[in-house]
Amino acid sequence: MKIILGPASADLGLRVAQMLSLEPLRVSAKTFPDGESYVRIDGDVENEDVVIMQTTSPPQDTRLIQLALIADAAKRNNAVKVVAVVPYIAYARQDKVFLQGEAVSIETIARMLKAAGIDALLTVNIHQEKVLERFPFPAKNLSAIPLLAKHFRDRGLEGAFALAPDKGAIYIAEEANRILGGGCGYLEKHRDRYTGQVSIKRGDLNVAGKVVVIFDDIISTGGTIVSAAKILRENGASEVYAACVHPLLVGDAEKRILEAGIREVIGTDSVPSSVSKVSLAPLLCDALKEL
Repeated sequence: MKIILGPASADLGLRVAQMLSLEPLRVSAKTFPDGESYVRIDGDVENEDVVIMQTTSPPQDTRLIQLALIADAAKRNNAVKVVAVVPYIAYARQDKVFLQGEAVSIETIARMLKAAGIDALLTVNIHQEKVLERFPFPAKNLSAIPLLAKHFRDRGLEGAFALAPDKGAIYIAEEANRILGGGCGYLEKHRDRYTGQVSIKRGDLNVAGKVVVIFDDIISTGGTIVSAAKILRENGASEVYAACVHPLLVGDAEKRILEAGIREVIGTDSVPSSVSKVSLAPLLCDALKEL
């Protein structure tokens, strides 16, 4: 097996290759003056199983096209099997039709990747795991929540309360609580299907005097975290941290979150950022060993 270092995840891919003692192959990538993408695999993949390491965080359209082109290049150069490791998979939040006339974007992406030559896929904390059952190739979801929880435990925050941003994500808080052991709960969140605006109110929690870590799969604009911070302060939390697998942090999201009273934001290198202090490499290595 060889690991192809996609332009969006070259550092993570190199770390995984080193941990597994596999040969890493770099990708030459550029953008033409008209905005189109070009890629070329720098190395031999003939008769090899290959892993493409490429997250698809913004600019997601570019990174998805790069992933598809790399897969096509691998198959054209006689790779036997192409496995895509896509820590953050774009367009996953539209996993069903909410309003008449919509596309189901994650199914469209899955079919595109199949056509490009991908034979299997690993991703991390996808929005709804069951959607992978609709992919036209084997696809597996991994959870990085235990890695994030261990990060806080190792920093001396064992016993912190794990909070999910809504009832549907309580399983995330439960995962974290198995490591932190300080209890868990959730907030009530409602998203308007037309405007996308989110409203939050108190759910199942008792945090007076406690350190709280808000765990989420994605932090995008930070609106949910900012609203949660206000509620937690009103309910007497002593300190509040935010943790996410995919730190998109659009615009001034991190600044807004910190100004809301969050002590620190911690993310993984699923999306390289200033808060990406937990690496997915051990998690991905274990999954790739099973292949």
